[in-house]
Amino acid sequence: MPLKTLAFDAADALDTPQARIELLNDALASNDPRVIAAAVGLIVRAQGVTETARAAGVSREAIYKATGPTGNPTLSTLLALLKTAGIRLSAEAA
Repeated sequence: MPLKTLAFDAADALDTPQARIELLNDALASNDPRVIAAAVGLIVRAQGVTETARAAGVSREAIYKATGPTGNPTLSTLLALLKTAGIRLSAEAA
């Protein structure tokens, strides 16, 4: 009997603000822009892309482009997307 699998979407696991913050902190610790963009993309998908786009004043297409595999979001886009998630960036000594 073949093994039955279920589709998995990591965005489904980001069901609390704390989970989203932990993901973003881990991504920022990587210092890899692609990892950070992907994490923001997951956060946006967890909230709903259409709702986030509307709240951030950014098109859905721009979100997918900025947070996709070759994405490189501008700082203003990044801040707008995170603001809709109730997240703000801060700095600490390395």
